[in-house]
Amino acid sequence: MGGTRAARLDSLDLLRGFVMALMALDHTRDYWSSSRFDPTDLAVTTPALFATRWITHLCAPVFMLLVGTGAYLSLARGMSKRSLSRFLLTRGVWMIILEFTVVKLGWFLTDFNPGLYLLLVLWALGWSMIILAALIHLPMWAIATISTVIVVGHNALDGIHSADLGAFGPVWAVLHQGGPVVSGGGFEVFAAYPLIPWMGVAGLGYVLGAVLSRDDVQGDPARRRRLLVGIGAALLALFAVLRVADVYGEPMSWMTRGDTATTVMSFFSVSKYPPSLCYLCATLGVAMLLLAAFDRWRGGLAEVLITFGRVPMFYYLLHIPLVHIAANLAYGGERGLFSDDPWGIPLWGVYAVWIAACVLLYPLCRWYAAVKSRSTSAWLRYL
Repeated sequence: MGGTRAARLDSLDLLRGFVMALMALDHTRDYWSSSRFDPTDLAVTTPALFATRWITHLCAPVFMLLVGTGAYLSLARGMSKRSLSRFLLTRGVWMIILEFTVVKLGWFLTDFNPGLYLLLVLWALGWSMIILAALIHLPMWAIATISTVIVVGHNALDGIHSADLGAFGPVWAVLHQGGPVVSGGGFEVFAAYPLIPWMGVAGLGYVLGAVLSRDDVQGDPARRRRLLVGIGAALLALFAVLRVADVYGEPMSWMTRGDTATTVMSFFSVSKYPPSLCYLCATLGVAMLLLAAFDRWRGGLAEVLITFGRVPMFYYLLHIPLVHIAANLAYGGERGLFSDDPWGIPLWGVYAVWIAACVLLYPLCRWYAAVKSRSTSAWLRYL
């Protein structure tokens, strides 16, 4: 960090808001699409459906990265490490509580099952914050080394399986493998977001925050953009090399299919649960290029996305029940997340509903952003 306090970068809020909007697209598709199958299943998907799902892969990595970036920028603006550590710890716990209460209710509504616990993105974000609360007290080189080793090396652990670990098996499912953790007796826990790789991404975000806070980067937008483009290009190049070699970094091999479109989809079909190295290189590479582009993007749509990006938790807690309740009203009954009934609308209709949902959310988010900007209440930082 240089001698001046870091200014707020609208491009970070813009990137965050952009992926918040993409997240709403993914969840709108969950509840509204007539295609009741995995959109990455190459046997049945279409290029448009695959691409719609793939672009939403950006969401979770960007959330995790910017958790770390925002943490460092708080230090750069004058917060002490002790205060930041306390905030990360308490906000992490708060996110985990929200995952199991408000968010769970939004997902399931009348299908609410008190014995079912899905360990989703807020769970991983919360634990990443809790771990980051301790990591920030280490030297920057140590944080960078630990985070890089986690992100690059975690696929070396793929050969370790929960079923072979006895009583430690459920812990390994939570930490790395994912999948069922506990099942039986009316109680089920499923880890969709294993913690180890996501913690590494949050740590790298903290390092990115330190880079962006340097005087020579902060004060020179052109230099900042070149740096981000360089990082993004390097990550995408690493993705291409790893994918072509097909020996490490992605459990799912790709293969030449009967047509070009399916072959391309096979090449870009990467694992999110847990996130493979290839998945993280591809998504974070694109994110860095977007961040560089957003550094100079201005206009009405940019302001809308910046607003979303400044109140991400408020947006997150609203958008799930919005698209769910709307689907129930349109359907005339419960539209469950895992519904396999034949009702639904084509992909173009999903996009139309998504745009309508964002339009409805914008005035609410703008109002709340104004409330946060005027208030001195510390608790508003938690929502």
